[in-house]
Amino acid sequence: MIRTRFAPSPTGYLHIGGVRTALFSWAFARKNGGTFVLRIEDTDLERSTPESVKAILDGMHWVGLDYDEGPFYQTQRFDRYKEVILQLLESGHAYYCYASKEELEAMRAEQEANGEKPRYDRRWRPEDGKTLPAPPEGVEPVVRFKTPLTGVVAWDDAVKGRIEFANEELDDLIIARPDGSPTYNFCVVVDDWDMAISHVIRGDDHVNNTPRQINILKAIGAPLPVYGHLPMILNEDGQKMSKRRDAVSVVDYADKGILPEALLNYLARLGWGHGDDEFFSIEQFVEWFDLKDVSPSASRFNNEKFLWLNAQHIKAADNLRLAQLVAPRLAEAGIDPADGPCLAEVIALVKERVQDLNALALECDYFYARREPSAADLEKHLSEESRARMGRFAGRLAELSDWNAEAIHALFKPFCADEGIKMGQLGMPLRVLVCGTPQTPSVDAVLALIGRDEVLKRMRG
Repeated sequence: MIRTRFAPSPTGYLHIGGVRTALFSWAFARKNGGTFVLRIEDTDLERSTPESVKAILDGMHWVGLDYDEGPFYQTQRFDRYKEVILQLLESGHAYYCYASKEELEAMRAEQEANGEKPRYDRRWRPEDGKTLPAPPEGVEPVVRFKTPLTGVVAWDDAVKGRIEFANEELDDLIIARPDGSPTYNFCVVVDDWDMAISHVIRGDDHVNNTPRQINILKAIGAPLPVYGHLPMILNEDGQKMSKRRDAVSVVDYADKGILPEALLNYLARLGWGHGDDEFFSIEQFVEWFDLKDVSPSASRFNNEKFLWLNAQHIKAADNLRLAQLVAPRLAEAGIDPADGPCLAEVIALVKERVQDLNALALECDYFYARREPSAADLEKHLSEESRARMGRFAGRLAELSDWNAEAIHALFKPFCADEGIKMGQLGMPLRVLVCGTPQTPSVDAVLALIGRDEVLKRMRG
């Protein structure tokens, strides 16, 4: 049975690297009829906050990645972790270490001075023939895992291929702090075991954690999951994406007017591909997805391509749904779509012109309130002569028996002939006068949607 998990730490926001990890884990489970588990790894009590947990849950809901089990919280499983730590102590796979912070700092300084790799020297590790000193009074020990001193930890990574670590390069990992609270790498192992996770799909920043976790799994007699480490996402400059330089939070993308399906579509293409397909649905992605097709190399985020993809999803989206997303953006600008034409019909007319929902709202605003033209547009398109001509055209519009795009369009050619002008000399001043901008879709369709009374009011006002 395929069981995958997404296990973020609630120490900030849900970032796009995490979303891609969740997406690949989710898709692998869905593709194989498996189970997708959400686990909140909140053992870092100082940095984990309820606000960050909410940000994760809200982000998962926004992108539409539904989980079958969870969310499970590590802070609610401390009794279970302590139980397994006790088992490791009793079996000889873990031991108490009483080294003080000052001792460890002195140890590290000496090793660095000797050009050695800083690491714990295992002074409290019990070995045959070794006599340990008496535990010092008043010192609460940590619990360390007894890492094998020889041999190799190896696994066939589902993304990166064969990976090996020599045990002699690994430290004796702390699995419980002085207050008894368990540490991240240990909790992960117990959780994956208890939750029967078959495939651990995560970022390749966890590669160095994997040999430590495998050793612990072997010590407790647990089966090893299949590991697949996803490559890093870099920004356009080839640097690791950061909050300071880049929009990396899911909330940032929602605020920027990105559709969640566009974000998932783009993230799917960062490190994975299906031929030359760029634009596809989440259902198609699940159908096509296979871990063997994930590249082991880092991917670079291309904002231009991302916005192009968002535009394709806006074009394909249902207009009523888009109206629900655009209405709050118009409200922020003091515009109530109820005071004008059907917003879904407006969106159907203008959505081909935009790449994000914020731009879509801007394309809609002049249907409900005339935008103030720029001085340059007024000077270029609305001379005294063209204003007088607009007055005459308003009279023609007022006489129409039917108000629709076809009837309005039928006025253009004869009016231009009577005035001795080209269509541009009518259309551009008309757009600027009615809409406040020379950049609109077909002007007959725009006027039809705005409505006769409002159009004449703007032309004569």
